[in-house]
Amino acid sequence: MTVSRRKILLGVAGTMLVTGAAFAALYRPYPSDRTPEGAYMRVARGVTSDNPSVFFAYLETEAQWACYTIRDMRRKARERVMASYPEPQRSELTAAYAPFADAPDGSDVFAHLYRTKQWSRRLRKDMSGSVRVETDAKGERASVVTVQGTRWPFRKRDNGIWGLTVFTAELLAEAEKATRDLDVVEAAAADYDRIRERR
Repeated sequence: MTVSRRKILLGVAGTMLVTGAAFAALYRPYPSDRTPEGAYMRVARGVTSDNPSVFFAYLETEAQWACYTIRDMRRKARERVMASYPEPQRSELTAAYAPFADAPDGSDVFAHLYRTKQWSRRLRKDMSGSVRVETDAKGERASVVTVQGTRWPFRKRDNGIWGLTVFTAELLAEAEKATRDLDVVEAAAADYDRIRERR
């Protein structure tokens, strides 16, 4: 009777330990996003769920600013086009600028570019678990190295959160293009206004 009771207690205790370990493994909290690994895990979750807006907060600051610049420049350009351009250019450019001009937030701009430029393919190649983090001497840049050997670069933001840097160059180029396009739109709109005034 005592042996059976001991076996039952050991069995129950073993089951509780296994269940507790499984729960801890599946539901353990992420590391802080003030660590490169924590930021990486949040990016990986956004990629896996195909929700780029979720990890916009984990892009570096310059990339985020670029998204807001794209939105603002496209919005100003569309307003100028609508006020001064003749048809069919007015309708064509208004439609082309709409996805950015209508974006409520920088994260929406990023999500649109992420999908249209198929940036998910780049990230989906390897978002496996991290094996180590390598930080530079100043503690401002870090690389999260995955199980498969991919190195994902991060930069520490002013608020202490780490931001992924892989899209920064492309987003800055898009922002510069949007700014140049606005200059062209402004010049053309001024010409259209002058022509209209002469009539």
